Amino acid sequence: MKKLQIGVMGSAADLNFSDEALNFAKEIGKCIAKSENILVYGAEKEYTSLSTEAAKVASKNGGITVGVAGGKDKKIYGKYRPTILINSGLEIGGGREFNLVLSCDVIIAISGGSGTLTEMAIAYQAGIPIVVIDKFGGWANKLSNEYIDDRKRLKCISANTPQEAVNKAIELANQKK
Repeated sequence: MKKLQIGVMGSAADLNFSDEALNFAKEIGKCIAKSENILVYGAEKEYTSLSTEAAKVASKNGGITVGVAGGKDKKIYGKYRPTILINSGLEIGGGREFNLVLSCDVIIAISGGSGTLTEMAIAYQAGIPIVVIDKFGGWANKLSNEYIDDRKRLKCISANTPQEAVNKAIELANQKK
């Protein structure tokens, strides 16, 4: 059976996410690893993020992680390295998000600022299912159980626990096949 590529999108450290959001993201990483699917995330250059922290835990639990970085160099923040690092050649906010999101079968959004909103909008336009965590503010909360626009292509489906988020992500991705 094909492994799903589950994107985890969320706030970067400059948005000062809470410890509760951080622990939630880490648990999502663990759940993705245990599901034997692949965690895809945006590998940051300047600081950590909720998605990076999810990837670290997925890796510690035997999961495969794919980091999509901006630019051409292989330098990313911190000591953690994903199983696979893809350099998009594009800058963050200038195209990396297309490579990142279009590599996913489904995405899970946690909190999030403008970058997460961009990723959610790309997923929406491409028909890639979106699961959101509405406990921690940001765009994931604002778009919980909502359509991004009046086209009503797909709803951003809310989940309350890390396991529920991963289960819904897998279900939605498999429905799309």
